[in-house]
Amino acid sequence: MYHLECIECGKKYQKTDIVYTCECGGLLDVIYDYLSIKIDMERLKTETPSVWKYRELLPIEQEPVSINEGGTPLYKCDRLAEKIGIKELYVKHEGMNPTGSFKDRGMTVGVSKAIELGMKTVACASTGNTSASLAIYGAKAGIPAIVLLPEGKVALGKVAQALMHGAKVLSIRGNFDDALVLVRKLCDEEKLFYLLNSINPYRLEGQKTIGFEIVDQLGFRVPDRVILPVGNAGNVTAIYKGFKEFMKLGITDSVPKMVGIQTAGSPPIVNAIKSGADDITPVLNPETVATAIRIGNPVNARKALRAIRESNGTAETVTDEELIQAQKDLAQLEGIGVEPASATSVAGLKKLIDTGVIGRDEIVVCITTGHLLKDPEEVIDVCAEPIVVDATIEAIRESVFSD
Repeated sequence: MYHLECIECGKKYQKTDIVYTCECGGLLDVIYDYLSIKIDMERLKTETPSVWKYRELLPIEQEPVSINEGGTPLYKCDRLAEKIGIKELYVKHEGMNPTGSFKDRGMTVGVSKAIELGMKTVACASTGNTSASLAIYGAKAGIPAIVLLPEGKVALGKVAQALMHGAKVLSIRGNFDDALVLVRKLCDEEKLFYLLNSINPYRLEGQKTIGFEIVDQLGFRVPDRVILPVGNAGNVTAIYKGFKEFMKLGITDSVPKMVGIQTAGSPPIVNAIKSGADDITPVLNPETVATAIRIGNPVNARKALRAIRESNGTAETVTDEELIQAQKDLAQLEGIGVEPASATSVAGLKKLIDTGVIGRDEIVVCITTGHLLKDPEEVIDVCAEPIVVDATIEAIRESVFSD
């Protein structure tokens, strides 16, 4: 049993209502009757992690549209921890989802809900990963997908996924925030088009399973902090909700401090946290190499600010140079290849340890949100070129043993 509820005015909506925000303009949350939820603890402790392992806490009542999302690895990163200067560090690599990003968790729930509601087309605006995931889950469900992308601002690996899986891809002359305004208007006017950006509260329900899995994979321990990149600000909200629900159900007895990381060129959440503001001031022309979080007006800002503050967390910025170094450290110290936005969590951790905000004895989980191959052009730009040598053993030896 569940319903939708406005986080601002408390107005309730039925689960059959097709609505993305409250009539007052507030964001919606999915509220469950937790007293009626029965968790099989034996199954919880023995079944392999996946999104649908936690089906009792997901708002879908039919067979879901699924391609085995979730169950991503939680790596213990001792070499990286030593370099950064922290005792116990884990990386939850969401790039190991089927389409290479955490978006799959939201789309398995979102597209399933679209089918459940009788919608005929799914649509989104995207900086890349959302479009790829929507296209693939739309294809799996046999339902058309429409995606709006900011022209020239999306990594080719992500565009390729959307195109190959049959989405109608529209490249608009504007930024992501412009695309979101337009796709929302389209879905409001075309009643059988279902909007699946993270303003849709059902999307976030899938993403909260990251929190469930972290607890699961740590042997039902709760880390001191969870650090993650922030773009449209849905993930920090969703993951925190997952931790809160496990505590509400008596599975755990605490929640971690949530830490959101943005880049210096796109920092609306960080600015609001540091200034104590109730809401963000949009950044009109966000710019960063981390295209996945190049968002100046995140739609879930109000939820994200509450999650960070309620958990006694914080937010910080990193430069493009800092995140690129973290991206290289993840790859070269731990064998974890991530796209640029993902590395902001590790870069942010280093900065917060260096400034004394995070203690060196804390247990920390960094979320990396997308796979390295999502944005190979950036890798080519920031790494050394291959060394061209003659096809002789002497040339090979000279290159191998040279400084």
